[in-house]
Amino acid sequence: MSRFLALTTSPGFEQRLVLSLAAGHEVQVLSGPAGHQSPADVLSRNLGGPIDVVIFGPDVSVEDWFALASAIDAENPEIVLVLAAAPSSELTLSAVRSGIRDIIDPGADAHDLTQALERAANTAASRRQASVAGAREEQPRGRVVSVMSPKGGVGKTTVSTNLAVGLARTVPMGAVIVDLDLQFGDVGSGLGLEPAHTITDAVRGSAASDSMVLKAFLAPHPSGAYALCAPLRPAEADLIEPAHVAALVHQLSLEFPYVVLDTSPGLGDVVLAVLELATDAVWVCGMDIPSIRGLNHGLEVLRQLDLMPPSSTVVLNFADKRSGLTVKDVEATVGLPVEVVLPHSRAVPFSTNAGVPMLQSGRRDPVAKGLGALVAKIAAGGTVVGARNSRRRVAVS
Repeated sequence: MSRFLALTTSPGFEQRLVLSLAAGHEVQVLSGPAGHQSPADVLSRNLGGPIDVVIFGPDVSVEDWFALASAIDAENPEIVLVLAAAPSSELTLSAVRSGIRDIIDPGADAHDLTQALERAANTAASRRQASVAGAREEQPRGRVVSVMSPKGGVGKTTVSTNLAVGLARTVPMGAVIVDLDLQFGDVGSGLGLEPAHTITDAVRGSAASDSMVLKAFLAPHPSGAYALCAPLRPAEADLIEPAHVAALVHQLSLEFPYVVLDTSPGLGDVVLAVLELATDAVWVCGMDIPSIRGLNHGLEVLRQLDLMPPSSTVVLNFADKRSGLTVKDVEATVGLPVEVVLPHSRAVPFSTNAGVPMLQSGRRDPVAKGLGALVAKIAAGGTVVGARNSRRRVAVS
């Protein structure tokens, strides 16, 4: 719905205007003199919501309307200005210079008048949308934490779900976890959730541009975190493009202080797309040679593509001194320090099967202590303002 403000003292034009407006639009007519008033004086006489279109009637001095139009356009660029007057080349030039968007012939038939008003309403809607989008771009973005592993089966989802739960404790209702393992993700299972909506719903329709609709698709968790789970059917993953996911993550980062991404194994298109937005990378690695080598190769690829997030944390899972490897061996291979070590623990599979993350249950365990240290590190990083520079995106098989 658009709101029109008509400045006219002509009852005939007022009547034609009201009859020509499409359903759903509202118009208010100011019949008193307005030519020598300021924009604030005129707009303050408006009753109701924000004005989208101001129509200057055909019955008052054109020079007065031009002066007022210039002032309104300078102070309220989101408002579309329309002049009702017999068109001429000289008038059109002066009108454009004054910020008037369109000139409509007051004697035009009802169909042409309706089209002109609808055109003005659409232009106003576009201007407001662009204005809101520009304001949102300047808003501080939350931390985007991408939890990754080139190899599967290393406990990445366990780390992701506990990280989201832990961050939600530091900022209640301020953390959201997104399951980006689009075919076989099990964030919902790890959190004990049966969501009514999935990421498939969130990248379609109005949710892609309306944050209020998007939030309605998030599943609340008892810890205070929110979750956006993977599609219910693996085939739905083919319907979700990397650009959809990148837009979704950006949108969530404007609404939440922390966005945790539980990515799929490897470095596919979706992972590379979100890495352009990631402020933090959490690398989960098992204490075995294939997992360590996979992580080393993954890091090399991202360094070559210049896609390494500003902050990286290596989490060594299933740590066991009897494996024949040490933490120093892992560090020497991947070229990064291991900051979080999670030992083998029988409490972890119990927690996973119950759908209750370790940091939610409050269980005292060395793994819970390590996960708590990871949460503290991420939480201590502060808020990142603005988006990172766009980088080259390449699929890695």
